[in-house]
Amino acid sequence: MSGKSITQEQVKLYMSHRKQPTYTQASSAAKAGISERTARRIDTGKHQTGTTLPRQYKTRKDPFNGAFEKHLVPLLELEPKLQPITLLEALEELEPGQFDNSHLRTLQRRVKRWRAQEGPEQEVIFQQKHIAGDMGISDYTWANELKITISGEAFKHKLYHYRLVYSGWTYAQIVLGGESFESLSAGLQNALWQSGGVPTTHRTDSLSAAFNNHYEQEKLTERYEKLCQYCGIKATRNNKGIAHENGAIESPNGHLKCKIEQKLLLRGGRDFASLSDYEAFIDEIIRKINQRCKTRFDEEKIHLKSLPSRRTNDFSELYVKVTTRSTISVKRVTYTVPSRLIGTTLLVHIYDERLDLFYGHELTLTLKRVYAHRHIRSRAINYKHIIHSLAKKPNAFKSSAYRDDIVPEGDFTLIWTHLKQTGIHDEDCHYMVSLLSIADTYDCEEALGRFVLTSLEAGNRVSIRQCREFFAPVLTEMPQLTHQQHDLSSYNALLRN
Repeated sequence: MSGKSITQEQVKLYMSHRKQPTYTQASSAAKAGISERTARRIDTGKHQTGTTLPRQYKTRKDPFNGAFEKHLVPLLELEPKLQPITLLEALEELEPGQFDNSHLRTLQRRVKRWRAQEGPEQEVIFQQKHIAGDMGISDYTWANELKITISGEAFKHKLYHYRLVYSGWTYAQIVLGGESFESLSAGLQNALWQSGGVPTTHRTDSLSAAFNNHYEQEKLTERYEKLCQYCGIKATRNNKGIAHENGAIESPNGHLKCKIEQKLLLRGGRDFASLSDYEAFIDEIIRKINQRCKTRFDEEKIHLKSLPSRRTNDFSELYVKVTTRSTISVKRVTYTVPSRLIGTTLLVHIYDERLDLFYGHELTLTLKRVYAHRHIRSRAINYKHIIHSLAKKPNAFKSSAYRDDIVPEGDFTLIWTHLKQTGIHDEDCHYMVSLLSIADTYDCEEALGRFVLTSLEAGNRVSIRQCREFFAPVLTEMPQLTHQQHDLSSYNALLRN
C-alpha cells in the first residue's frame, strides 16, 4: 500500500499463496495486503525489504564541539585505562566553565565508542575443553565475611577448597591458620581419599607452602614435591598475578560462599555451639553440591588413578625442650605443659588445628594450636599445668610475666579485673591463686567462677575456706567393720602340722 513499508512477513505470506495453483497474482497480493505492483516486483526479484539507509545526519549539536578529539583522544592514546570521570575533570581544567557533570554520560558513550573502534586490543579468555581425570585444583578463600561465631565469639577462618575440574566434584574444609603446608597436605589428602582417586595434575596458585616463589623458574618446596611424588600427581600453578587462569576454582569459591550464606539465612543464625557443629554444616552443603554433579563425577571417577596404599604425613615435626618455666615454644607461640615434663625433649607433630606432643614414641599430650599475630609472639597458658607449683609460692603470681594469661577466660577474668581495681596487692594475688587451686583440685572452674563473681558483684568476697567447704566433694563414710582376733593356739596347731 502507498506510504507503508512492506514487511518480510507480508512477502512470505504472498509467496506461500502464490505457490498454490488456486491463487492468482492478484488474489495472493490481496491475501498478503500488498498491491499488485509490489507483487510484480516481488515476482521479478526487484523488491527488497529492510534496506534502511544509515542516517547521515546528526540529531543534535555535538556538546564537546571537537574538544574530545582535540584534548581527550591524545590522553586515551597515551593511557587507554583512563576513566570518563577522570577525563571530564581534565577537560574542565583545560577549558574552564565549558563542561560539568551533565556531560558525563555523553562522554562515557564517546569513550566506549572510541575504545571499540580505535582502542587497544584486549585480552581474550579462551574456553577450555577439560578432560576427565586430568586436573584437580586447590585454593584458599577467606570466609570472615560470613560472620560465623562459635559459642558467641567471632570465628575468623579460611576454607580450603578442592575441585575436580571436569566434573565439578568438590571438597572443602575449615582452616584455622594460614595457607600452610600442614593444611594443604591434610586438605589435599582428605579430598583425594573422599573422591576415591588421584587426578593427573594438581594446580594451585603461587602458594608459599608449595612453591619457592623467590625463584624465577617454577620450583617446588621439598615437602610439597615429596607429597606429590608419593600421591603420583604432577604439580602445576598458574602464572603469578593472573587469577583467571585459576577460574575453575576462583569462581566456585564465590559460589560456595554464596551457598553457605543462603543456608545461614535459612538457618536463621550464624552462631554454632562448637567447631564440630560448624564443620557438619559445611559438610552437608558440600554433599548437596556433589549430588548435582554425580553423573559427571561417575564418568570422571573411572579415569582417576589409584590412591596410595596409605596416607602420608599431614603434619610437620619439631623437637623442643621443656624449660624450667614448664613451657615450650612452637612457631612463635609459648605453650605451657605439665611440669613433670620439665627438662625433657619432646617431639611435636604440628597440625593445622592441634599439636601432638610425644615423649619417645608415646603420645603424651595434645594441645590446641594457637597462631601468632604478625611479628608478635603469642601465648597459650593453661593454669592447670602449673597451679600446683604456684600454690606453693603464690607471691610469684604478682610479678609473673604470664600473670594475666594464667587467669582463664570467662568469669575468672572478670573476678581478676574486679580484684585489681584498686591496684595489685599481695592479698588479692593469694586469693586468686587459691581460687585457681580449688578449681583444679575439685574440677569446678565454671561453677566456682560463677559463685565467686556473683558474690563480688553483690559487694561481698566469699572466703577461700567457704569455697573449699562448698565445692569439696562429700566424703563417703566408710562402714565400721568388726573383726575377732583368732586365738594364738590355733596358729601353734598349724605350725605343728
